[in-house]
Amino acid sequence: MIRIDHILMPTDFSVTSDLALDYAREIAQRFGASLHLLHVVEDPFVHGPFASDMFIDETADVRRAILEDVRARLARRVRRREGEVPAASAEIVTGHSAETIVKHAGHLGADLIVMGTHGRTGLAHLLIGSVAERVFRTAPCPVMTVRMPVAVEPVWLPDAVPAAVPA
Repeated sequence: MIRIDHILMPTDFSVTSDLALDYAREIAQRFGASLHLLHVVEDPFVHGPFASDMFIDETADVRRAILEDVRARLARRVRRREGEVPAASAEIVTGHSAETIVKHAGHLGADLIVMGTHGRTGLAHLLIGSVAERVFRTAPCPVMTVRMPVAVEPVWLPDAVPAAVPA
């Protein structure tokens, strides 16, 4: 029998992350699992390509405002509705998103990671990459990715026009 006791739900506060949170809540409720939300703050000047070449003095007030905003967003998502999730918590960490999510899953002893994905393809995927892809390639547990359903609209095709065929 599959046991799911701890679910890790990384969020970037996007619409797809919120949809993934709905799935994570449902799974947590059905299995009686704890739900742990995680937001990774990526600091390009500490972890990015400019880390050794550049220093920007980020004021304490700016950093505090950013963290307060993130805490408020997480708090809104953690709030329990009656009978919804047995235990929910949230944490903010700094680091590379995919690497930090995978490490956090290991420390938490996560049985499942549920996360949103933007479903980028082609050049956008090549340039931006996919945090979800890097997570499920290296995660210590199963990873469920959730993306927005694509609205399929009926395609109207005009009546067939006979092609002119040269004689």
